[in-house]
Amino acid sequence: MPTFKLIVSDKETGKSSVYELKDPQSRALVGLKIGDEIDASVLGIKGRIKITGGSDRAGFPMRSDVMGGVKRYVLLTKGVGFKPKNKGERRRKLVRGNIITEDIYQVNAVLVKEKGKEVAKDTTTV
Repeated sequence: MPTFKLIVSDKETGKSSVYELKDPQSRALVGLKIGDEIDASVLGIKGRIKITGGSDRAGFPMRSDVMGGVKRYVLLTKGVGFKPKNKGERRRKLVRGNIITEDIYQVNAVLVKEKGKEVAKDTTTV
């Protein structure tokens, strides 16, 4: 019975909304990868969302280049999970994979505006 904290960002307004997803709604996210788009009406949100990342209960971030839903030590030079202090620094860090499992606590997403669904303007004149 997973529970997620879904954080949805809107690029147009610059605001984020936090949703607490319990078992029936959270099952829609289990098994999805970073970069997947889903219809958010299943979650009670209007529109479509794209998954951009997340973290587990201990705070380990999800990385899109680590396959699966496991925790793994990877050698990082930059990006999610590591900020180098010196030029050329590399470090082995523990990160999560790119698939949402029941161990994930926070899921980050962004609202997607569909390009083909713009409102047609009425051009008739009387």
